[in-house]
Amino acid sequence: MIRILIADDHAIVRGGLRQIIATTSDIVVAAEAAQGAEVIDKLRSCALDLLLLDMTMPGISGVALIRRVRAEHPSLPVLVLSIHDEAQVASRALRAGATGYLTKDSDPEVLLAAIRKLADGGRFIDPKLVDAMVFDTQRGDVPPHEVLSDREFQVLQMLAAGRSINEIAQACALSAKTISTHKMRLMQKLGLSNNAEVIRYAIRHGMIVE
Repeated sequence: MIRILIADDHAIVRGGLRQIIATTSDIVVAAEAAQGAEVIDKLRSCALDLLLLDMTMPGISGVALIRRVRAEHPSLPVLVLSIHDEAQVASRALRAGATGYLTKDSDPEVLLAAIRKLADGGRFIDPKLVDAMVFDTQRGDVPPHEVLSDREFQVLQMLAAGRSINEIAQACALSAKTISTHKMRLMQKLGLSNNAEVIRYAIRHGMIVE
């Protein structure tokens, strides 16, 4: 039996995933989490075979959370299930230590196949993203935001989603001053001068988050 932890801050999404898992005889939802701190706690207290992880949750999330999980549980498979269908976002997650990446518009059969493959020691990348990841690398066609640090990248996504500096600071458990510094640096690196340009850039590169 494959025991999984579903980590997503949307109750409806977790409910839908539970329904999909319930159709199987070899996978069971052993625990759920709605924010990053809960993920860490549940992994420490429950016997689990796989983490099914959303990239964007309150508190520690995304690349930072993946790295934290990898540091504490180096052999635990981590399957990212994300709204992001951009190859660069998937690449960051995989470099951070995720063993699989799947977009939320995937068919349930693909999700179950990915869970089983990771639990068996394999890796899985959403078929829709494979070509983009391979050919972008071969062409050296790297978008400007690849020069951003992981935190700057996260702040860029949240700014583009319309969140204020204070909201981002609260979500990341950082000070507003620190977030403002990250914002200033990412705008300098990308050659952007105001919030409208940040949003346009994010839309152009498919980076708008929920």
